[in-house]
Amino acid sequence: MVCRLSKNIVMDIQSIKNRFGIIGNSPGLNHALNTAVQVANTDLSVLIAGESGVGKEVFSMIIHALSPRKHNPFIAVNCGAIPEGTIDSELFGHEKGSFTGAVDNRKGYFETVNGGTIFLDEIGEMPLGTQARLLRVLETGEFIRVGSSKVQKTDVRVIAASNRDLLEFSALSKFREDLYYRLSTVPIRVPALRDRKEDIPLLFRKFAADFAERYKTQSVQLDAGALQLLVNYPWPGNVRELKNIAEQVSVLSTDKQITAESLHHFLPHQNANSRSLALISSVAPGIPAAGSSDFKTERDILYKLIFDMKKDMNDLKKMIFDVAHNQGYTPAEPSSTGNLLPMFNEQEQQSSTGGYSSNTPVLLDANTRHEEVEETLLLADREKEYITKALKKHKSRRRDAAAELGISERTLYRKIKEYDIKE
Repeated sequence: MVCRLSKNIVMDIQSIKNRFGIIGNSPGLNHALNTAVQVANTDLSVLIAGESGVGKEVFSMIIHALSPRKHNPFIAVNCGAIPEGTIDSELFGHEKGSFTGAVDNRKGYFETVNGGTIFLDEIGEMPLGTQARLLRVLETGEFIRVGSSKVQKTDVRVIAASNRDLLEFSALSKFREDLYYRLSTVPIRVPALRDRKEDIPLLFRKFAADFAERYKTQSVQLDAGALQLLVNYPWPGNVRELKNIAEQVSVLSTDKQITAESLHHFLPHQNANSRSLALISSVAPGIPAAGSSDFKTERDILYKLIFDMKKDMNDLKKMIFDVAHNQGYTPAEPSSTGNLLPMFNEQEQQSSTGGYSSNTPVLLDANTRHEEVEETLLLADREKEYITKALKKHKSRRRDAAAELGISERTLYRKIKEYDIKE
């Protein structure tokens, strides 16, 4: 009996996917659809949560289509697209002369959709005053037109959706907490596309086939590398962005066999990352270029950049110590690790052992800090002095001056700017 019931639910979910054009079989998607099917036959308020582009409106249509109200009106309202000054009139109606431009009586959505379902998308953008009116409708079924004193009744099922965390908005006094709990009698979370990676190839093939039919052309095919790039892309715009990319590839690609290299140019965030990595590589030639497998994240590349800068500073410090020693000065011997970046040493050590955290405090006692400041100030004076002498000796030829100092031209250029040395 249980097995038969489970099989029937699976069949129902699949028929709903076919009916509403939903593609995918990830556990998160199936759970959201199953919740929508179970709550559809009730009159409970539903709050659909999910990022922009995941298809929240489709879930509201499913709930309405499977409910006893399916033969009555359904309307979707984007609360973020209605100006704050007119949203009350749009939802609840107004009386003639209630405000400038109100030349006649007007019914609002809650009046015209009586007996049906209203879908309030992006409800987190709704003004607080309108939220209070909506709460009254949910609790008593009553509302008042703008400019009227007559209480009217309505029987409307409310389905709301938001891509924001409404509880967080509530803590910031941007959303009524009582309205949140009234709306979220049954919450449904629609997973982001990056959380259902197994569905990405299916969705792309479906979109590519649809666009090939629309534009009377051959459907594009992805090779293994392009498919892997597609799956690993974060998809901040979710299904909507994937559909747009599929259309661009279908229209603009002359070769219908798509490789990872050609697909790369259609992914905007991939291009943005490439530009940022290329910029880092240009200022630090030792850093791997975009696409290198040496580093997994940009943070690792920044670590490498800072480590190299620190090494340059320690090399410069050692060189100055040797020059000073040869000329009769006796500065303090530099440590093997160098104390130019004491706090970063601690973070580097933690990072190399897997325990790095940006919030990890680094504690230095007063004596250590005092000695470090004095040593750093002394080093800065010596650096400026020797760099100035080297530039003067070589008549501002930086390459020769850097060679004599034993540092790179990049380090010398940075020091000239840092100490504002006039050449």
